[in-house]
Amino acid sequence: MSLYENKAKNIFKTWILMSLFFIVVITIGFVFSQVMEDSNILYFAVGVSLLMNFFSYWFSDKVVLKMSGAKPMDKNDNFELHGIVQNLTMKARLPMPKLYIINDASPNAFATGRNAKNSAVAVTTGLLNILEKNELEGVIAHELSHIGNRDILLSTVVVVLVGFVALLADWFRWSLWFGGNRDSDNGGGGIMMVIGVVLAILAPIAVTLIQLAISRKREFLADSSGALLTANPRGLAEALRKISENGIQLKKANRATAHMYISNPFKGGKIVKMFMTHPPVEERIKALIG
Repeated sequence: MSLYENKAKNIFKTWILMSLFFIVVITIGFVFSQVMEDSNILYFAVGVSLLMNFFSYWFSDKVVLKMSGAKPMDKNDNFELHGIVQNLTMKARLPMPKLYIINDASPNAFATGRNAKNSAVAVTTGLLNILEKNELEGVIAHELSHIGNRDILLSTVVVVLVGFVALLADWFRWSLWFGGNRDSDNGGGGIMMVIGVVLAILAPIAVTLIQLAISRKREFLADSSGALLTANPRGLAEALRKISENGIQLKKANRATAHMYISNPFKGGKIVKMFMTHPPVEERIKALIG
């Protein structure tokens, strides 16, 4: 399977996602403005949605790196990692991404950025400590595949857009309790109030489902492409096994960014399994080595 096969599809998905976000925010703004009897809320929603789309495209990668506690890595800090990334990017015909280190004992990694020329790969110190060179190559190849497939833009934009809708819903619920217009005798106003409350509750759930709907197939594709890039599927398979068996949870694990990592940063729990952002590790290993 070609490293770039799904590139156009992921670009299309990104624009669809940003358009859906715009529509959702406008709808929320309209309903909230009717409930609060203030048309300025709608104008604010329109302006902010446009601003957030612009912001998420150009700056969401910086937000993700900041949220994750990632620090720029100097070439002299880790010659082996720098050499691995340099060799694999040349083989994949990709620009050299910026490298970041997350000081965390939990083994994990992710890639971010709006395109291949403006990309970054972040790895934890825990990952560097437990993996052999061929296993680390598998992880890096997986992340470079995300860059080549343009998964990174889609995944990174989701972080900002999902978070903003959740904040907007929280603001509306707060407004109802502390100063919202709850005394209207207008029957239509009462209906809009009910719709507004329902929307405030369901909107965060809906955008979370959008986040989870970012297909798990992209992980299988990145695994497959990464294995082809290194010509060593067992290296990545063993890396996935070691990462999944490690019981240390990422210190700055965040629901908004969980889908970006090579492995779910949250460990254990039935609720976590119900809302997994990644395919089961066993299935991924089986797909790699049977």
